[in-house]
Amino acid sequence: MVSPLQAYLAVAVALFGIGLYGLVQRRSLVAMLIALELMLASVSIIVVSVTAMTGSDASLGQVIALILVGVAASETAIALSLFVAIHRTTHAIDVERLSELKG
Repeated sequence: MVSPLQAYLAVAVALFGIGLYGLVQRRSLVAMLIALELMLASVSIIVVSVTAMTGSDASLGQVIALILVGVAASETAIALSLFVAIHRTTHAIDVERLSELKG
């Protein structure tokens, strides 16, 4: 029988794997951002499930998850503003067409 913690961790690992695959395979900056958000959501699931199932204070995991949501929202806002700036200068958001970022 699978414990609830193992089920939550399995879902979180699957989400993290899907996000990692999307981050590596996609060439669009927006798709890469979505994949990164999936990975951050999986970390949030892990934190909440571990704190809820280990017997420690569950509100600590919820507070950490809320902080992660705030970090994800600010990261998305900054990334989208950078995407708009990149698109205005290069007229593309494809990673392979962006040679200006190479050092």
